[in-house]
Amino acid sequence: MSDSVVGYGTRLSSLAAQDGDAPAVTCAGATSSSVSRVELDRIANRTARLLAARGVRAGDIVTLALPNGIPLVTYCIAAWKLGAVPNPISHRLPAPERDAILERAAPALLVANESGAPTRWPLLLSGTEPPPDDRPLPDAIAPHERALASGGSTGSPKLIVVKRPAAWGAGGEVSPLAPRGCVLVPGPLYHAAPFGSFTQALIAGVEVVVMERFDAAQCLTLIEKHRVEQILFVPTMMHRIWRLPEAERTQRDVSSLRIVFSGGAPCPPWLMRAWIDWLGPDVMHDIYGPSERIGGTLISGREWLARPGSVGKPMSGARIRILDPETLQDMPPGEIGELFMMPPQGAGTTYRYVGADSRSIDGGWESVGDMGYLDPDGYLYLTDRRTDMILSGGRNIYPAQIEAAIDAFPGVLSSAVIGLPDDDLGNRIHAIVQAGELDETALRAHLAAHVAGYCIPRSFERVDFPLRDDAGKVKRYKLREERLSTTEAQRTQR
Repeated sequence: MSDSVVGYGTRLSSLAAQDGDAPAVTCAGATSSSVSRVELDRIANRTARLLAARGVRAGDIVTLALPNGIPLVTYCIAAWKLGAVPNPISHRLPAPERDAILERAAPALLVANESGAPTRWPLLLSGTEPPPDDRPLPDAIAPHERALASGGSTGSPKLIVVKRPAAWGAGGEVSPLAPRGCVLVPGPLYHAAPFGSFTQALIAGVEVVVMERFDAAQCLTLIEKHRVEQILFVPTMMHRIWRLPEAERTQRDVSSLRIVFSGGAPCPPWLMRAWIDWLGPDVMHDIYGPSERIGGTLISGREWLARPGSVGKPMSGARIRILDPETLQDMPPGEIGELFMMPPQGAGTTYRYVGADSRSIDGGWESVGDMGYLDPDGYLYLTDRRTDMILSGGRNIYPAQIEAAIDAFPGVLSSAVIGLPDDDLGNRIHAIVQAGELDETALRAHLAAHVAGYCIPRSFERVDFPLRDDAGKVKRYKLREERLSTTEAQRTQR
């Protein structure tokens, strides 16, 4: 690498030297806390020495089972300062899921809040006091910026190790979408989009406000308080904010917002249009790209109004093909198929899996299982995941489209659509709906105006708990397994 390229740790030390008193990170939650650039750099230097004393070396993976907060941020930076790779995971994972990820990560060290973690892996409790030495460390560049876990649609965990090193260097034109001002990160850092948003802002020297856990009302308060300029939401967060009482939503001053991204899942067109009407077409953007970084698209609010529902055209030199998932033949414009992508640097340049094999075809084109179509002008429209598609009565049915229509019904907070076995249709469509009350007749009438008749669920189930996590993810396979096991238990008891 060029002499002008330095590791993330050295970059953060340089920022601290430039303006040490500038705010670096604020964590908002049950108890808010903030650190300046110099404070963050010093504690990260101390923490890096603690990790080194526990055996962490350059290239090692450090698994961080911690909630969003200053400690998690500090340990990520400390790992980078040693040339190690941070691997944030949810601190709420059940032991079997956590252990499955650890098997794949094989970390040099596991950092957790509780001592009940498995003893097979070297363990460091997050409250351990680091040594007092806070002097700068030699420059080190981690070979991988991050290693994040993903269960995909099957529940079998894999590690996505990005090949991009944790390096900062001069050169290249700064994108108008680059973080400036203050960036709010509302999602958990163990997911790719929040982690990327956090990292880009931190390394650019931009103040970052990290939410301990997403709350719609608190989110608006933070935007107003910190004069937030940029934020990336998953549609679930946008939906929760939109469902706030209008008086509560509009009383907050959100005029500081310069760029709002929707990403992580298909955004229902009604919801994107509502946000464009609220914040303006120059603020709203929709962005798409898998954690594997094999390709991505972007669309501005103004473009979206001309092509409602699109997530835009490929950006940064990436290429996209739409193929029949069975024959792997190219599909014509307007026909739904499986997305295969090629990064600008060529096949195999952006990531590697641990614990899974990639889905690829001749020439190195890869797919993560997303389905969609291209219009004649090359704009992409997403439908759903290949593994979530329901085959019912010989028709391919995409849950995300039905969920978008259900979520637009008054009183609905979230929904999930799954297929359950049916002797006649093969699978019948079953909708699980989070709502206080549910008028099934009115909901059916609403759906009849928004989706094809064969897409209207045969059965509805009301629940009082969220169906998506704070990152906007829904585990349809798990919801289906739970209902199948309940049905089987009821059958055997007869």
